[in-house]
Amino acid sequence: MCGIIGFTGNIEAKEVLLQGLTALEYRGYDSAGISFFPENGSDHKVQTIKTVGKVSNLIDKVSSLSAGPSFCGIGHTRWATHGGVSETNCHPHHFGRVTLIHNGIIENYKELQEELEGEGKYPVSQTDSEIAAMVIDSCYKNNPLKAIKRAVKKLQGAYAFCIMFDEYPESIYAIRNGSPLVATNTKEGSIIASDMVALIKYSKDYFVLPEHHIAHLTKDSITITDLEHNEVEPDMLHVSWDMAAARKGGYEYFMLKEIHEQPEALHNTIAPRIKNQLPDFTTDGIPDSLFNGLNRIIITACGTAMHAGLIGKNMIEQLTRVPVTVDIASEFRYQDPILDANTLVITISQSGETADTLAALRLAKENGARTLSVVNVKGSSIARESDYVLYTHAGPEIAVASTKAYTVQLAAMYLVAFRFALVKGSVSQDVIRNYIRELEAVPEFVKTMLGCDRAIQPISQKLLKTESLFFIGRGLDHALSCEGSIKLKEISYIHSEAYAAGELKHGTISLITDNVPVIALATQEKVFAKMISNIREVRSRGAMVIMIANEDAQVDAALCDHLITLPPIDNAFAPFGAAVVLQYIAYYTAVARGLNVDQPRNLAKSVTVE
Repeated sequence: MCGIIGFTGNIEAKEVLLQGLTALEYRGYDSAGISFFPENGSDHKVQTIKTVGKVSNLIDKVSSLSAGPSFCGIGHTRWATHGGVSETNCHPHHFGRVTLIHNGIIENYKELQEELEGEGKYPVSQTDSEIAAMVIDSCYKNNPLKAIKRAVKKLQGAYAFCIMFDEYPESIYAIRNGSPLVATNTKEGSIIASDMVALIKYSKDYFVLPEHHIAHLTKDSITITDLEHNEVEPDMLHVSWDMAAARKGGYEYFMLKEIHEQPEALHNTIAPRIKNQLPDFTTDGIPDSLFNGLNRIIITACGTAMHAGLIGKNMIEQLTRVPVTVDIASEFRYQDPILDANTLVITISQSGETADTLAALRLAKENGARTLSVVNVKGSSIARESDYVLYTHAGPEIAVASTKAYTVQLAAMYLVAFRFALVKGSVSQDVIRNYIRELEAVPEFVKTMLGCDRAIQPISQKLLKTESLFFIGRGLDHALSCEGSIKLKEISYIHSEAYAAGELKHGTISLITDNVPVIALATQEKVFAKMISNIREVRSRGAMVIMIANEDAQVDAALCDHLITLPPIDNAFAPFGAAVVLQYIAYYTAVARGLNVDQPRNLAKSVTVE
């Protein structure tokens, strides 16, 4: 969600802050602001500039002012939670001698507000974040570290704070609980942010601020201390991508760029894990003993990642005959799940910071289950807290709608299924080698599917005025339908639902009338005949049918209005190609409707609060 940036150093801070906020726009926001010490903080008066709307509005506002040079400041893009969208509610917040930006939610802000008002201190905004600034100020006795330590004992909830104190014009202090913060020190100075994309211009080396530790940033160094004031050396990490990977590269939208990056991302995720034509997790540090004695697997995730889990469930159960359940992470921790040492909990998250998924992981560990996480961001909270991690190698994904992160999650789940089957001995090495050959062909298969965009664009034009749309499929196709549906609704704002095709007769078919679009996936040979029957049912009631099938399938021309075919591949791997088709349908429909594809309304890239 919200974006954080802080800088203190030897170059103009306002430019660093504004560039950082621009890089963080993809996270979703409704207002933006910066605070800084002008003239290098010589007058000890923080200047704050805020605006509703885009970062471009903030840039214009900053440009119109005659503020002098600055070398220390903090900036924020806000996604409204407490209080409406207004300049008053926008960050940074200043109270007393404290200026603060905040990601997260302070759960006990109301009680704290009442306590502060009893002391005659009143907020001007409607935000929990200003209450946090007021609490820190009330604890401040000219020692920032002690003030922060006292304050966080009073605060309940999730937070990532960057804080400036009037008496320390060249310093920024930061602490987090749940919400992510990454930082680095370079020749330009010290910089901290909620996301690596804001740092990559200055360094590929960074560290994740440990939870419940305080970072003190000066232009020359970053010092980390725990809440007992013991100095801690951070674990440095390195990213392999550069600034170019975080730019559009000539594409109209990041989403289209990321659709086209899927072959490379898939290759980077699959190739390092193949040895002697068998799956191998040696370099990941995942031992075969992880899979020994398992009698149950639970996959828990949110949104698109959960849909990857649905396909993973199918593959694992098919190859190992071990039961797998897929739970929405936001429900998992409240269901009193059955967990023990013979249960493997697999969490899936692109960012590795998804709040509900992180909470599910912690619950699994508390109850003695084994944990394996599939994440894309090194050093993220989920990666650090899981027993074992299988990193995907998608690189930065900027568009809110996940594309390449989804398909590499699929690849990771296939690899887990294959390795588990080998360890369990439920299938032979020859069978797994056959599967691996198909998996290694997936990047080229997906590359071929990228060429279907011209066929899909005119189909998307026919969905412009659609109010409701349905996806149907069976088996793997039904799992993929769930992803197709969420992809369409989140960026085109068309209501859509995914149904197991066999369930049509149990109520849903009453919604099928003349020209209602139905996207029918029929890539699975063993249920193909059944799917044809289901398609005939909706066709006979006037549905406009868009069908996705294998190239060699026998499809009656009268059965559908539009047919999109996949090149030959084993049915088990058809979801990789069909996913591209569904991504294109969502993308071109949203473009045709004149919408901002990368930043759909009300959505954020990473959901770091429950």
